[in-house]
Amino acid sequence: MDELEQNICSAVYAVKEGNLVVLPTDTVYGVGADPFSVAAVSKLLTAKGRGRDKPSPVLVYSLEQARSLASSLTEEAVKMAEDLWPGALTLVVPAQETIGWDLGETHGTVALRMPNHPTALELLNRTGPMAVTSANLTGNPPARTAQDAREQLGEKVAVYIDAGLAPGGVPSTIVSFPAPGECHIIRQGAIRAEIIAKYGKIV
Repeated sequence: MDELEQNICSAVYAVKEGNLVVLPTDTVYGVGADPFSVAAVSKLLTAKGRGRDKPSPVLVYSLEQARSLASSLTEEAVKMAEDLWPGALTLVVPAQETIGWDLGETHGTVALRMPNHPTALELLNRTGPMAVTSANLTGNPPARTAQDAREQLGEKVAVYIDAGLAPGGVPSTIVSFPAPGECHIIRQGAIRAEIIAKYGKIV
């Protein structure tokens, strides 16, 4: 078993125990936790120095995982996920009312993304969905390496998965769906507005 596989196995155990892990993504390193554990999500927000008014997105391994977390997905959301995942696209959709989690002040929604990074996807395949936010203290630059994250988060994190330098670059584009046939760009990121416009009217 190589070092990366050992780290992934340790991270799976840590997540199931309600602890935090740092993982690479296709943009920057993220710090993640079990979204279904209120205590773990509280640890995540505390480690970041972030309030409940800024809930964490949830990373998923597949569209099927995303469907299990959303109460509904519009045709536009499904088509975007099929075409643009894995990648720098975050979909804000209505959350399952009976899901039993507390990510913060989400107003009944959840922000879902499937990262385009093999190590992240392998971890998500084993743990299930994870609440993940950038692995830096609020106000500090994002972490491009596991060591960057360690210097900021230290012992608040149980396991650091080191997969080398993260690509960095532009963050994900965040899109919500106010009504069937409509898309609203909450944050313009790596995926341009003209691409989003192919899937529905931008409002």
